[in-house]
Amino acid sequence: MHINKLLDAYKEAKNYVQDKQIASDLGIDGAKLSRIRKGERYLTENEVIFLAEETKTDIHDALIYLAADKAKTHKAKQAWQDITKKLKGQNYQIYSIGLTAFAFSIFPVNDVLHECALCTLC
Repeated sequence: MHINKLLDAYKEAKNYVQDKQIASDLGIDGAKLSRIRKGERYLTENEVIFLAEETKTDIHDALIYLAADKAKTHKAKQAWQDITKKLKGQNYQIYSIGLTAFAFSIFPVNDVLHECALCTLC
């Protein structure tokens, strides 16, 4: 799971010893973080963005990995893996804009952000 790597990077960046320290920073309880580590629960987009910023990880990559971890079927997981490989091997900016718009359609925030994403693509 990709999110575990992000959690480990944050733990290392903060010189933390226990996951409950991460949970405290995220404002969640240790049991939820344990379930996240096991793949039974997932971080929110805001939590992933916070961790990515704190670890100097690309936010786009972190959100893509979150979506990959959330994928329910093997086929969907494979598709997300293929997307990440394409991002690494080709023009990252074009895919990043497209995936950002796609992510907004999956995780709707509000209509203003959708319009903004669509304007960026045009």
